[in-house]
Amino acid sequence: MGDASDILGAMLRLTASGLILCFALAAARIPWTTSRLAGSPEPPSPYRLVRAFESVKFKNPVFIAQHPVSDRVFVGEYGGRIYSFSPANPASTRHLALDIGRGLSAFSFHPKFASNGQIFVFSHADPKIKKTEGQRSRVSRFLVEPGSDPPRFRRESETIIIEWPAGGHNGGEAIIGPDGYLYIATGDGTGGSDLKATGQGVDDLLSVMMRLDLDHPDPGRNYSIPKDNPFVDMPGARGEIWSFGFRNPWRFSFDPVTSRPWVGDVGQDIWEMIELSFAGANHGWSVREGSHPFHPHKKAGPGPFTPPVVEHHHTECRSITGGYVYQGAKFPELRGAYLYGDYEYGKMWSLRYDARANKVTAHHEIADTAVKISSFGVGRDGSFWALDYATGWIYELERRPPSAPAPPFPRKLSETGLFGDVARHQVAAGVLPYEINAPFWSDGARKERFFALPGEARIRFKADKPWEWPDGAATVKSFTLDMEEGNPASARRIETRVVLKQDDHWVGYSYQWNNEQTDADLVGAAGADREFTIKDPSTPGGFRKQTWHFPSRNECMFCHSRAAGFVLGITTAQMNRGAQLAELERAGVFHKALPRPPAGLPAYPDPFDAKGDLTRRAKVYLQVNCAMCHVNDGGGNSPMLLGYETPLEKSRLVGEPPIHDTLGIAGALLVAPGDPGRSVLYGRITRRGNNQMPPTSSNRVDDSGARLIHDWIRSLGPRTASGGDE
Repeated sequence: MGDASDILGAMLRLTASGLILCFALAAARIPWTTSRLAGSPEPPSPYRLVRAFESVKFKNPVFIAQHPVSDRVFVGEYGGRIYSFSPANPASTRHLALDIGRGLSAFSFHPKFASNGQIFVFSHADPKIKKTEGQRSRVSRFLVEPGSDPPRFRRESETIIIEWPAGGHNGGEAIIGPDGYLYIATGDGTGGSDLKATGQGVDDLLSVMMRLDLDHPDPGRNYSIPKDNPFVDMPGARGEIWSFGFRNPWRFSFDPVTSRPWVGDVGQDIWEMIELSFAGANHGWSVREGSHPFHPHKKAGPGPFTPPVVEHHHTECRSITGGYVYQGAKFPELRGAYLYGDYEYGKMWSLRYDARANKVTAHHEIADTAVKISSFGVGRDGSFWALDYATGWIYELERRPPSAPAPPFPRKLSETGLFGDVARHQVAAGVLPYEINAPFWSDGARKERFFALPGEARIRFKADKPWEWPDGAATVKSFTLDMEEGNPASARRIETRVVLKQDDHWVGYSYQWNNEQTDADLVGAAGADREFTIKDPSTPGGFRKQTWHFPSRNECMFCHSRAAGFVLGITTAQMNRGAQLAELERAGVFHKALPRPPAGLPAYPDPFDAKGDLTRRAKVYLQVNCAMCHVNDGGGNSPMLLGYETPLEKSRLVGEPPIHDTLGIAGALLVAPGDPGRSVLYGRITRRGNNQMPPTSSNRVDDSGARLIHDWIRSLGPRTASGGDE
């Protein structure tokens, strides 16, 4: 590590287990004082989300609304409970208003709640039904308990308005519209790419918006169909349908001027959509994803396709959350704008639309947050709330306060203060090298790893949880590729990636090395790709092309998410190798002594050590390469849990059918014991392009990792008719 290592009093010692950082035992850590990483290369967003209502917290909240009569705020949890609290009382506690005993998506108060006490609840996932088959989504009406204060709803008062099959993308929401009818938005009812081929059909209640008359119910059911619904006279069609072609509508609300519903429609592979629906509209799924072909061979439903008003590529938005046209007084500059956001990246946008001209007149990103936005809400005082599904807190929108002018963000690696000599790749004093037990696959690149703590700041060590880092901390990885396969002498540096914490928020930045290997330039927010020609005797012609992907800022945080602990490689189980933890402790990196000797702390095995247990090696490979998404609240749109500590029988992996694409595999399972050829997990790992895993930042299959997973699947049971191979 050159001069910096001498200053640190550190040396690198080569042992059988690899490189281990060893500090001179008598020397304290040298502070990192050269950081120039502050601010942002992009202008700060004009708004931000800040915590509101500090005294109340929820478990996986999915909906928020203010009571139409009192000031109380109601919050619904995914597990089926609805609570209320008083926003005027800083010490307010939450009170249970209703427990429906089923999975909950949304609720809404009847516009005449003051006189009829009705609330509508959109629910799914009956816990008594263990398999997806047989699950039903439903919209129910509940009545308030007379005289209850705080308000409570009687579970026994439930009236089921309507039910339909569930099973994946269920939607949805149910709202009494401006015309007095009940509107219900539903998804395609599968976990994959419209596996039931229902997106373009109008003969069932999936992928649609329904419109029902509750005031004049037909005999034998709790609603009737309005006579002006667009498909009432079409043979074989369900008259309840008002519009169709949605994949998974997640939140809708009515425009106060046009009375048309704005819909946030969650996409599949590439696009997220904001739709403005109307009677008879065909929004395209799954012949289209947004305005782009998806399954063009499928039969289209009635009517021309209605393109989305706005669509976002997955590089900037991955799970859209619909919002509201803002009408409050708190932000007069936003009045009349539709405000919405993204669950995965935590971004928010404002959208202005001229309905007469049928065009967008303004569209801006207004906030960039770390919040897993599951839903928005509007207070009567003009507050605009956002729920954080991951933490359970409620946030509210506020204008970003003015800040003092900051120096320009470093556009070159040499300007960051991380390196003393960039060309020689020598880090600055106080920047510490480290090694890990199980590296993430990076398309064959070798990596050098460092971290830096500002001044005297320290890490709060956690044995079984993510470490807690101070503001100003940075993690650094430099990637090197051999220009001749297997020849280290041909290596060239490609990228140095920096993940920085400031204002309690992590952000990732990439620097691309120049051809002279003397410095690296900051990559733009959208990321970039660069193609290299690699000399490789094993390929036809002796050369192959390799595309290196520099991730966008959003892609960095897609993996480095709150659910994954933000910092992926620097955990106890990864860092517990040789004397590394003990030496970091002696150097004063941690806020206090280790809770026990390293031998008693978690440690990952080397996934490619053939002497180790095969299942443990496979599980750590999945932990490192997949679990950043496939953990609770991680954003992976599959229920499987791939954390290393998750028992296999609770992982929802082995013997489970895929809820997404089967990859054309007959009898496909996520993991078919003994049969890699029927295992979608193995199929995704061994492909690049559509349906690849990991889904981003990789253009080359990890052959060693694929072989490891192949052999592990084979070990789980006898070979079957497919032969257990591809």
